[in-house]
Order: sequence, then C-alpha cells, then structure tokens
Amino acid sequence: MADKSDEPGTLTRASTFLFLHTEHAIYAILGLLLAVTALLALYDAARLTLEAIQAQGRAAQLLEVVDRLLFLLMLVEILHTVRVSMRSGRLTCEPFLIVGLIASIRRVLVVTLQSAEVMHSKDWTPEKQALFQASMIELGVLAGLILAIVLSIFLLHRARDGGQPAGEESA
Repeated sequence: MADKSDEPGTLTRASTFLFLHTEHAIYAILGLLLAVTALLALYDAARLTLEAIQAQGRAAQLLEVVDRLLFLLMLVEILHTVRVSMRSGRLTCEPFLIVGLIASIRRVLVVTLQSAEVMHSKDWTPEKQALFQASMIELGVLAGLILAIVLSIFLLHRARDGGQPAGEESA
C-alpha cells in the first residue's frame, strides 16, 4: 500500500516537470518568432522613414512611419512580457496595459488624420459629417480608455514595493 501512495507523487512531479519545460519551450519559440517579427518591422519602419524623407515629410507618410514605430514598440513590449514571464514564472499585467496604451495612441493618430482629411475637403456631405461625428465619438472613447489605462499603470506602480518595473521585483 505504501507503493500506491508514492505513485501519485511521482506522477505529479513528472507531469509538473514536463509541463514546465513544455511551457518554457513554447515561450522560447514565441520569443524567437516575436524577435524575428520585430526585426522585420524595424526594417520596414526604416524603409518607410527613408521614403518619408524622400517625400519631404508629407503627413500621410509621417503617420505611417509613426504607426509602424508604435507597432514595433508594441512587439518589443510583448517580447519583454515573454522574457519576464520566463524568468519570474508568472504573468504580469503591466506590460499588457502598456501595449493597450500604445495601441490606443496608434488609433488616436489614425482617427485624427482621417478626421483632418474629412475636415479639409471642399465638399461637405452628410456622409462626411456622419463620419466626422463618429470619429469624434471614437476619439472621446479612446481618450477615456487612455486615461483609465494610465491610471491603472499608476496604481500598479504605487501598489508595488519599491516602484520597480514589472518583472524586476524578484530579480
């Protein structure tokens, strides 16, 4: 009977070992894929920057460059999250809030440019007025979302001992 009580402990340890190493392998592969994607995005952002310089910095090209750079920043922040998760063994919410903040700012830039194009057109149609009103509502919602995310990040920093960035607590 003593052998039967040892079997669940051995099985539990073996499955824990297997799942932990499987999780780390998946994190490593995910990190590698994110790194390759970030490098490709960096190359694309550099190419777009050169095109914007050649176009003498037109607003549409500049917005596309900023959009790509913010996308790259999101990838790097997600890669940071994967690294912190592998090192600390737990998932923290602050990097996801930062990614959400960056994504919201990206959307604000796109909506603002679209609204500016509608405002500067000579023919003001009811469709364009409806698009402009919808854009203003979306900007208001995004502003509220940005404020909520910033407040959440602020409260996380105040609640954390020492105010260290996520993942640095256990280092």
